[in-house]
Amino acid sequence: MSRAPQVAGIVLAAGASSRMGRTKQLLPFRGQSILECVVDNALASRLHRVIVVLGHEAEILETLLKNRAVTVVRNPHYQRGQSTSLNAGLRMLNNESSAALFLLGDQPLITPEIIDRIIAAYETSRSPIVLPVFEGRRGNPVLFAQETFARIAELSEDRGARPLFVEYAERILKVPVADPAIHLDIDTEEDYRRLLKEHQPHAE
Repeated sequence: MSRAPQVAGIVLAAGASSRMGRTKQLLPFRGQSILECVVDNALASRLHRVIVVLGHEAEILETLLKNRAVTVVRNPHYQRGQSTSLNAGLRMLNNESSAALFLLGDQPLITPEIIDRIIAAYETSRSPIVLPVFEGRRGNPVLFAQETFARIAELSEDRGARPLFVEYAERILKVPVADPAIHLDIDTEEDYRRLLKEHQPHAE
């Protein structure tokens, strides 16, 4: 019986939060920072290891994670675009990891259950890209199998991984989930206020 593939989690948390105007990874939510929520959910899942890519305010954010079983990597080129962080995370992997699940550092409501559902779908399908869908619209986090890593390394710095969705369109596995959290990230103050109002009702 073949061994189940191991999936690594890569948390993308290097951005400068330019639309927010302050470092959103540090914003308080449920008694800790947003980034800590993201990382703790990842650690509670079936991911075999968790890598956190930092850039803006890296020293402060790394201090928050010092007692967690994660690998922290600093991306000095984070201002050039998200693909630099994708690759900074991938460079920390070894051949043990059959795939990488990219989690956004501003999505604190992505539960271990959502993560595990994506991993399970990959285990049975071995699709090169596995992504969650809620009410017909795709969201995050997205899993990329090892066969895509070389292509990710070739991406233009400011484009992220979107070109691969076109390239692998016929082989993408879309996994239905019953949670709109896959669409909720924190880009603006309005997004943050909505998060607190709807998911932390007793916040001041």
